This record gives sequence, C-alpha cells and structure tokens, in this order.
Amino acid sequence: MSLKQKTINGLFWSFIDSFANQGVQFIVGIILARILSPREFGLIGMLTIFIAISQSFVDSGFSNALIRKKNCTQEDYSTVFYFNLLVGLVFYLLLFVSAGSISNFFNEPQLSPLLKVLGIGVVLNAIGIIQRTILTKEINFKLQTRVSLVASISSGTIAVTMALLNYGVWSLVALTLSRFSLNTLFLWLWSKWKPLRTFNKESFNELFAFGSKLLISGLIDTIYQNIYYLIIGKYFSAQELGFYTRADQFKAFPSQNLNSIIGRVSYPVLSSIQDDKEKLKQAYRKIIRTTMFVTFCLMLGMAAVAKPMILTLIGEKWLPSEIYLQMLCFVGMFYPLHALNLNMLQVQGRSDLFLRLEIIKKTLAIPTIVIGIFFGIKLMIAGMMVNTLIAYYLNSFWSGKMIGYSFRQQVKDIFPSLLLALIMAATVFILGNFLVLAPITKLIVQVLFGIVFIFAVGEISRFNDYIYLKSLVFEKISTFRRK
Repeated sequence: MSLKQKTINGLFWSFIDSFANQGVQFIVGIILARILSPREFGLIGMLTIFIAISQSFVDSGFSNALIRKKNCTQEDYSTVFYFNLLVGLVFYLLLFVSAGSISNFFNEPQLSPLLKVLGIGVVLNAIGIIQRTILTKEINFKLQTRVSLVASISSGTIAVTMALLNYGVWSLVALTLSRFSLNTLFLWLWSKWKPLRTFNKESFNELFAFGSKLLISGLIDTIYQNIYYLIIGKYFSAQELGFYTRADQFKAFPSQNLNSIIGRVSYPVLSSIQDDKEKLKQAYRKIIRTTMFVTFCLMLGMAAVAKPMILTLIGEKWLPSEIYLQMLCFVGMFYPLHALNLNMLQVQGRSDLFLRLEIIKKTLAIPTIVIGIFFGIKLMIAGMMVNTLIAYYLNSFWSGKMIGYSFRQQVKDIFPSLLLALIMAATVFILGNFLVLAPITKLIVQVLFGIVFIFAVGEISRFNDYIYLKSLVFEKISTFRRK
C-alpha cells in the first residue's frame, strides 16, 4: 500500500472512529443534559483537571516515543506497559488520599466520594494504552473504531438508564468508568499484543529521554486546558461551571475530533517520511490546508447556529451557555492547527523545543486566568482567543523553520478557507435573525443553507482545498466499490 493510500485509509477509519464514537458520546451527553441539571455536570467538571493530570502522568509521553521509533521491540512495549500500570496505580492512590482536601477546596462535600470512584478510570485507561499505541503506529484505526463504538454505545446505555432511575451525578461517573472498562477489555480481547514478563532498563531510558519532555509539555498543556474548570468551579458556582462545560463539550465535538483524526494519522505518516524534507513539506502542507478548510467551516458554522442548536438539543435551561459556546468556537478552530505544528516538532525529534514552547505559551496565558478570577468568564474566554493566536504564531514559526514552510506561507494557504467560512457563517447567522420559526426548524434551515453555500461556492470557484478534499472522498468511495 502506498503512503497516499495508507494515509487516506487511515484518515477514513480515524474519521469513522472519532465521529462515530464521539457522535454516540455527544448524543448521550445531550440526553443526559435533558435529564440532569447544569450543577451535576459542574460537579464532574470540578474533578476534570485532577483526572486529566493523572492521565498525563500515566502516558508520560511514551506513546509518542513508541510511534516515532522506527523499530520497536516487544521489550519496548512491555517495558512501557508495566511503567504505565505502576504510575496509574500510584496516581489513583494519590487521588483517593487527596479526595477530601479537593472536596474542601471547592466546598462541595459530594466531590470526595465521586473522585474516589472516578479515579479508578486512571488505572483502567493505563492497562489499554499500549494496545492503542500499536494500532496507531500501524495506522490501524478500523479495529479501534470497532472497540470504541461498542464501548461508547454500551456505556451510554448504562449512564442514561441510571439517570432515568434518579442516580443523578453518579450516572456521569458510570458513563466514564464503563467506557474506560469496556475500551480496555475489548482492546485486550481483539488485539494480538500481550506483554512479556520483562522490563528493559535500557529501553526505558531511551524512550524516556524523548518522552519525558513530552510528558512535561503535555502536563503543562493539560493544566492549561483544564485550569478554567478549576477557576470557574472555585470562584463562581457549580451551575455556572455546568454552563461552561456544556459549551466546551459542544465546541470540542468538531474541534477535538478533527484534532484527533488528523493528529493520529499525520504523526505516524509524517514520521515515516521524516528523512525526506521535500516530501515531508508537501504532505504537511496538504494536511494543513484540508484540515483547516473543514475546521473553519464547522467551528464558525457552529457559532452561527449556537442558539437554535442549544434550544433544540438540550433545552432552554442551558441557554446561558450560548455566548460561551460562540466565543469558544473562535478558540477551538485553531486547535487542529496547533496540533499539526506541534506534531512536526515531534516528527523532527525536537521534544526539547516542544517543551520550551509550551512553557512560554502557558506563561503568557497567566494574565487570562487572572482576568477570569477578577472580571468574569466572558473576558477570560476573550483572553483565550488572544492566547490561541499568539500560540499559533510560535508553533508555526519553529515547525515551519525546520522544513521551509514559514508562518507567512501557512497563513497564505489557510486564509482563503477562513474567509470563505467567515462569509458563510455571517450569512447563516443573519438568516437566522430573520427567520421566525421553531428552534428545530430554524436550525435545520440554517445548517442546510450553510452546507449548500459551501458546496456551491466550492464548485463554482473551483476552490482548491474543496476540490482536493472532494477528490480524496471520491477516491475512497471508488476503492470500496472495487472491493
């Protein structure tokens, strides 16, 4: 299979995996939001940062180190497996012991038992990391799709049933734990890999030399991404945090899915051609252009239909989250771009530069956190919008410098897509203000108009990124027909 075919196949199954899996979780989230209150979502939001930090330590950057290494041995995989498991157990113990203090910090007594149970997910996730890493290294997302889809449907069914039986916030805990459990179980059942009874110190040191910097970088980024949950939970209320988390989850559905889809495929693909700079640059450029065309359209389109979407999907009680969602869409539309530029640093083996950039970017974000504490959530999100632009410049400057693809060239490549998406979103938003329809009808009309607008402009103008993406889709369809 050629590199192009492998990339298209990987993108296809990564797309199916992310959107089918996350689509199920998204639908489950909507159902739960209609049953539960913003406060109950806010309680889980308060614990998010502690779980996320623990997960960062469990992986410790080893997954990316294994993917980048060209000739991994069974000893490499087994060594990392035992390390992940040990760290998972240690961090669960830390979460269990500190649960009371965290509960006191937020002045929410219910958080202590919630964290003691929710923390089990850290260990469950650690047990399945290597299987996922091997499948990603092989660009095998077909099996991952099957695993995650079954786990998401099953865990969603459990959570909704518990919510209907009045288990309240515990149904959200069950959602997370059952998904982690089933994901890990099916990875062990359906994956061929099993650990050897060995721990190679040399292998550990080699992988840790690269992965340790990614661990610190990932830890810094995880704290930054989740610190806003902590700030809102501490200085505002569980209900206000519930509104923010729901807006953030809506934003994350297209943004982080695209981030995951492209990142999971591009990293192993680009790593495989890391020694051919010209080939690497051309592949990287195509990935950036097509990714950002889709991202800009989805994120700006979501901002334009935020109000009817919230009213239709989760009801009027969640309407205060509208403005948060609209602002967060402008932050989230740059996430895939950040990930791609940072991927390039990893492909080039510059985890040291990756770390330095993370420290610089997150230091610059401190004023945004202070603004949130003293001036409110809206100004805090405005600060996040400024930070994401600064972060993009820093990421693209250094990654571009390595392969001769400068920040200016990147902006020149993605600006037409941004302009087209802005025009589409503005038109859809204005149309919505003139329509006097039920929220669901208005939402359908606006979404259909936006889709037709993009397709029409793409076909009439022969818009390059649209045409290239269309050719990839038709190529994949023709492959299925031949089979």
